[in-house]
Amino acid sequence: MSSNEQPRGPVDSSRVPRYAGPATFARLPRLDEVGSTDVAVVGVPFDAGVSYRPGARFGGNAIREASRLLRPYNPAQDASPFALAQVADAGDIAANPFNINEAVETIEAAADELLGTGARLMTLGGDHTIALPLLRSVAKKHGPVALLHFDAHLDTWDTYFGAEYTHGTPFRRAVEEGILDTSALSHVGIRGPLYGRQDLTEDEKLGFGIVTSADVYRRGADEIADQLRQRIGDRPLYISIDIDCLDPAHAPGTGTPEAGGMTSRELLEILRGLASCHLVSADVVEVAPAYDHAEITSVAASHTAYELTTIMSRQIAASRDGR
Repeated sequence: MSSNEQPRGPVDSSRVPRYAGPATFARLPRLDEVGSTDVAVVGVPFDAGVSYRPGARFGGNAIREASRLLRPYNPAQDASPFALAQVADAGDIAANPFNINEAVETIEAAADELLGTGARLMTLGGDHTIALPLLRSVAKKHGPVALLHFDAHLDTWDTYFGAEYTHGTPFRRAVEEGILDTSALSHVGIRGPLYGRQDLTEDEKLGFGIVTSADVYRRGADEIADQLRQRIGDRPLYISIDIDCLDPAHAPGTGTPEAGGMTSRELLEILRGLASCHLVSADVVEVAPAYDHAEITSVAASHTAYELTTIMSRQIAASRDGR
């Protein structure tokens, strides 16, 4: 989008009720309606990599439905993200549900195409397997990136049943492939039982720092955000959010829930505290609506994606204005 063009925003809810019409993210235009976009919201309906409850393949559309409630001005960041940059819904990446390796290749190729237009990605999963091909694609453009990973689980295990590509292994593969900046890797929200102490030892060897959900509770969102900003610095940053970083009270609709998680308020406040970081793309994954109640999880996920989109839109506008 050139500096003289005005972004096309959401459907006007004062003219068309929120519950009417197609459920694009935040009721934004489709990518084919605007031609090009600064931020592409794209779904990946894939969950063949899960190890417990399936259903995240339906997560992207559940998030879109819940996002009907989003409004165009974000007071927490004092920004109108859809006026600052063109944001559009790019639909879904259709990945083979029966072949994980092929699906990973398909997702990477589709992400390459979208990033090749100059857009940043706001991806709606899907299970966490999809983070690996997305990171591969982002690294082709930016080089090894800093990673901020919100999750109850480490997702740095080696294999499950001999499979290298699952929702519990993406970040080990990413480190092995050299697509992450190992000086700036952090997990946030980690909690719950592990297979053994070696899980933590191996994770540390990969370069990750850990902020547990108890750390967030005891130290507060502002202090945690400050710690993360210092670790990330000015590196290009990818944020990957498994919705199970939230407590099941705030996100029951997910495949591997763990007690003792963060509140949705804590997650959103930490993200807002990262607004100065160079966010190049992000994902929100593991929403499984079959286990949700009253769209609790989908609402939390839609607001999470909204905050991330706002950060990217603000940065795109500042770059366009030469700031």
